[in-house]
Amino acid sequence: MTAGGDQIRFDWRRGGAAAGGLVATLVLLAMVFLVAMSNRARDEALQLERHAYDVTLLTRSIEASISRSESALGRFVLDEDTDTSGNIYYQQWNLAARQIRQLKQFVAADNAQRKRVEELQTHYDDLGKQFANVARIVVGRSGDYGIGYYYAATRSPAGPALHSKLREIAVSERASLQRRIKETELFSARADQLTNYLSWLGVLVGLGAIILGAVAVQAIRQFAYARRLAETETERAGALEQAVAERTSELRQANEALRAEGEERQAAEAQLRQVQKMEAVGQLTGGIAHDFNNMLAVVVGGIDLARRRLNGPRREVLNHLNNAMEGATRAAALTRRLLSFARSEPLLPERVDAAELVGGMSDLLDRTLGERIRIEVDLADDTWPTYVDPHQLENAIVNLAVNARDAMNGTGALRIATRNVNLAANQVGDVQAGEYVCVSVTDTGCGMTPDVLERAFEPFFTTKPVGKGTGLGLSQIFGFAHQSEGEVGIASEVGKGTTVSLYLPRTKAEAPSRRLGKAPRVDNDITVAGARILVVEDDPRVRSSTVEALQDLDYDPVACSSGEEAIGLFDAQTFDLVITDIVMPEMTGPELIKTLKERRSDFAVLFVTGYVGEEGGDIVGYELLRKPFTVAALAAAVGAALAPPSSEPRRTSGAVAAR
Repeated sequence: MTAGGDQIRFDWRRGGAAAGGLVATLVLLAMVFLVAMSNRARDEALQLERHAYDVTLLTRSIEASISRSESALGRFVLDEDTDTSGNIYYQQWNLAARQIRQLKQFVAADNAQRKRVEELQTHYDDLGKQFANVARIVVGRSGDYGIGYYYAATRSPAGPALHSKLREIAVSERASLQRRIKETELFSARADQLTNYLSWLGVLVGLGAIILGAVAVQAIRQFAYARRLAETETERAGALEQAVAERTSELRQANEALRAEGEERQAAEAQLRQVQKMEAVGQLTGGIAHDFNNMLAVVVGGIDLARRRLNGPRREVLNHLNNAMEGATRAAALTRRLLSFARSEPLLPERVDAAELVGGMSDLLDRTLGERIRIEVDLADDTWPTYVDPHQLENAIVNLAVNARDAMNGTGALRIATRNVNLAANQVGDVQAGEYVCVSVTDTGCGMTPDVLERAFEPFFTTKPVGKGTGLGLSQIFGFAHQSEGEVGIASEVGKGTTVSLYLPRTKAEAPSRRLGKAPRVDNDITVAGARILVVEDDPRVRSSTVEALQDLDYDPVACSSGEEAIGLFDAQTFDLVITDIVMPEMTGPELIKTLKERRSDFAVLFVTGYVGEEGGDIVGYELLRKPFTVAALAAAVGAALAPPSSEPRRTSGAVAAR
């Protein structure tokens, strides 16, 4: 029994040692596995923590870009500086769009965050449409309308919703970040704790069994490896923070470089636009010079032939003089139309016959577009009147014609038509239901793609090469149409051409048009014989011819060349009428009349000018005579100025030759 008991005891001990060794080995393996799992969990938690940092930083960048874009749009509304504020607004808004797309990629694996980013994209699109509308209104020279639209856009629900959604995304990421930090700490503590257990177990196994010693050593090595890995991750985290700081600095420097490059590009574009303007002026001047040479040939030839035949038949002399007068009349009409077209001022709406206006623009369009563009005009006989600024309407038609010429590469057919239409609400853009006059410009050019057509009215958008266009032409037409309570429509097909239609509301006002250049309804034979007239004109030839014409009309004129000389004559004598040029050196005509009215107010006033656009200000309420004028036109204007006041408002006088 003893021997057997010892054997049994030995077997038990050996089996117990083997079992203990096996258990220790299993425990050791389990500990090693748990340490490895804890390290892996910690690595994943660190990765998620860095991801949360990236998402939070990106949301702040998006909010900063939108805020800078909104402030730049506000400055653009106030100062209308398209070259600085407008471009900053456009760049920052596009930067926010790219950042939102990057945010979508970051949160693609998180369903909740992905849904929030999709809602953020919707708010961004809504706010972008409102800001784009504000930009279009401001570029269209809508005045205070732009500030109102901007104020409405900044108070719209889209802005607060967008910022709220950004904060919601950031708060969610911060909450996730806190959880991940706690998980990292938990896994790190667990790894450290398991490592300590593993060390103790290694010591016990080393003391108890040589076989388990090797396993303990291996566990210690694994523990050391885990610690080194933790230190490495810590160093990587520090390096990552430093890299983020360096990258932020690089982005700031790149942003400054881009800003400087943008300023240089704006300066270069401004120079190119100036060159284009000068080229356009040169082309227009060449065409006008050609017409003026033809007209002057008629004038010079008629006067020369009349002078040669002064002793010949009276009918032949009158025929040559009439030809010269007709040439001078055509030159005056062309000059008046060019000056009228060149005006730049706020909208001055009046009752306009669109068919008559378009029909009178043929000469101007011929000179502007060139001989290779065939112009077709289709005007409805019963075109309704509309209440718009005629000069802005002329500018819009000319701009559309120039765009059509560029689309046709300088060769093709251009069709301008007017017609009456009845539109339902929102049938074209945001138009209100009602009766409209449609002025359409159709070309046979390259047409527009759907993408280009969708952005045609967007400010700063252009398909022309750099320096060939500012992207503001159609947006200005859009602003003019909306400010006139109308709308603009575009129909285009690639390869077949484009039609741009202006829809202007019909007016039923029967008030006569106040277009400059119409003669007053005064009988040319009505004169006030012997009336004393003071003539103030700095040009000696005009002054001499005016005095002679007044003498032929049985008036008593006294002439002078400046405002100071006129004041001296006015104080020394009594005059029934003062005829003065508007633009004179040292003292203008309105300033002279204001000074004379302070001395005495019982005299009539007749202003004379050769420039279109001086109708407002201090000359309102007085008669106005346009240069050049005939004796008949002068007689009509003087008669109107000396006529007793009536209940009807005075009308602007104009030369008969300019009609």
